[in-house]
Amino acid sequence: MIVSADISDIKKLTEIALESKAFWGYSDELIASWREDLTVTPKMIEEWNIHKYVIDEEIAGFYILNRVNIRTSFLEFLFISPKFIKLGIGSALLNHAIEYCIEGSSTILNVLSDPNAKNFYAKHGFKVVAERESSIPGRFLPEMEFEILENM
Repeated sequence: MIVSADISDIKKLTEIALESKAFWGYSDELIASWREDLTVTPKMIEEWNIHKYVIDEEIAGFYILNRVNIRTSFLEFLFISPKFIKLGIGSALLNHAIEYCIEGSSTILNVLSDPNAKNFYAKHGFKVVAERESSIPGRFLPEMEFEILENM
């Protein structure tokens, strides 16, 4: 079941983000360096749309959606707890975010993807529009967009 997250969820959401990143083989040192960037804050809860996927009262994953302007929403986070990866929860959350954008009249959903997630987003219709160098020299992050044709 997908429901809105609230302030009481921030510790668990942050834990899921860190564990999910670590699942893809990043070193403990890198994960530690990204801790601040992967921390869900009370301000995010107040200002952005955060939805979680709950199974038997356990948070299995979540996404954070930021409406950056009249035209564009940005998928800030989409993370799945490692024990729930490969169960379709990421697809369910992404489809929920897209529906949320359709209802909110966004025309573009943008994401700065981890390289490990590029194929996941491409499978859902996202196209690479740019690449940005990450904090790791020589590593590039695909910036991807999904056009919401219903709102164009």
